[in-house]
Amino acid sequence: MKFAVLSHIPWPEGHDQRQLIEENLQQVQHAEELGFHGAWLAEHHFSRYGLGSSSLLVASNIAARTKTIRLGTAVLVPPLHNPLQLAEDTATLDVLSGGRLDVGFGRGSGGYEYSGYNQNWEESQARFQESISMILGLWTTPEYTCRGQFFQLNKATLVPSPVQKPHPPVYIAATRTPATLAYVASTGFPTLIGPVADHAESLDLCRRFVDQSAEAGRHVPASQVPFFRYVYLAETDKEARKDAQEPLTWTMDMLTYRRGFAEGGEVHHRIADWRRTRTDSPPSYDHLVQHRAIIGTPETCVAAIKELQQQGIGYFGCNFAFGGLAHRKVLRCMDLFAREVMPHFAS
Repeated sequence: MKFAVLSHIPWPEGHDQRQLIEENLQQVQHAEELGFHGAWLAEHHFSRYGLGSSSLLVASNIAARTKTIRLGTAVLVPPLHNPLQLAEDTATLDVLSGGRLDVGFGRGSGGYEYSGYNQNWEESQARFQESISMILGLWTTPEYTCRGQFFQLNKATLVPSPVQKPHPPVYIAATRTPATLAYVASTGFPTLIGPVADHAESLDLCRRFVDQSAEAGRHVPASQVPFFRYVYLAETDKEARKDAQEPLTWTMDMLTYRRGFAEGGEVHHRIADWRRTRTDSPPSYDHLVQHRAIIGTPETCVAAIKELQQQGIGYFGCNFAFGGLAHRKVLRCMDLFAREVMPHFAS
């Protein structure tokens, strides 16, 4: 079993942006010291949900502070970028990190992000696939020429080229959108499963990917799919549930709140005001603890991961730093996880 950390660097009201980014960098350094295999960063724009708008810049700083931990993007959103620029930036980061980069791609989840970039969401599927194809071509082909629907390249040679050959490992986030899932399964690359859906729904998505991958002749197993969950551990279940309630509730509320913006974003609004007027019925905290996150003692966590392992999961990612959870508590949780959970899954 491989273990990793994940963060979108959330920015709740009243928190300092620079401090949050610095704490994230320190958490990844600590993860390396504790023996985690990888650290993944998310790209989000125009929202308190995450400060990772330039996640490759953050990863570059992490690369300078670390030596062994792999650096992953979960995910980059190609339709919002020029594929040549993404190819150059990822290749450069692969060089700077000494070949430690894992590149995850996804279509993103916020329509307001596309609006802010003046991109048409209806074109996102076609842009997504074209961009990934071009990036792969640029990584591997000197004087690469391509005439796409959205981009044209003429004899472009990537400088520098990636350290990893033929290119950095690629992961592509799948969704329940049939076209996206079918495309991801056809590529032969593993998918990624984010922490935002219930365990059962996430495992079902993973199974569907594996089945469609086999049907496409690719046969990517579930063990190669990074499977991310919100995780918080303490000495007792009661303490863990108490500490995690406000941060996890903020995270789930922000997921819903930000998607209500067709343009702009919620940064200059108050989530408390929205909560007073919301009309939906969000999942209860008890539901989140039982079905979407892993909150409790190390023993609780070991049992939960073993259940996932029985379903074929072989790469487990922990979102420890969610919703403004205090830095000292995140570090303490990471220590508990490394000391009392990871040894149960040592090969």
